[in-house]
Amino acid sequence: MTDATYTVPRFWRIFLWIAALYNFAAGFAGMFAPGVGVDGMITSLLIACFGLVYALIASDPLRFAPILWAGVAGKLGVVLLLGPSNWGNGGDMAIGIVVAGDLLFALGFIAFLLTVGRKPY
Repeated sequence: MTDATYTVPRFWRIFLWIAALYNFAAGFAGMFAPGVGVDGMITSLLIACFGLVYALIASDPLRFAPILWAGVAGKLGVVLLLGPSNWGNGGDMAIGIVVAGDLLFALGFIAFLLTVGRKPY
């Protein structure tokens, strides 16, 4: 099978577009949240920029699949940094939910990369 004859299943394209929208929503919400400081705005801008990366990958998943490893690293990094303190007692439930979403997307990205995202030869 060659790249020219293989198409990515519709589910994966939809999943990648949802990932893009998730990051756009989180990023723009953070940039314009009341009282957010410069550090928060910069972080939120970078989150939105990852949304742009996911949108590019969704537009041509086979071509851009390897770039998704950056998303895996970023999302798993967020999970490791913010998950433990926000999933237990005394944590911020809203942040815990967002981090849980990042974990689900990271696992989905890995599944995509190890199956569909591999270049067929």
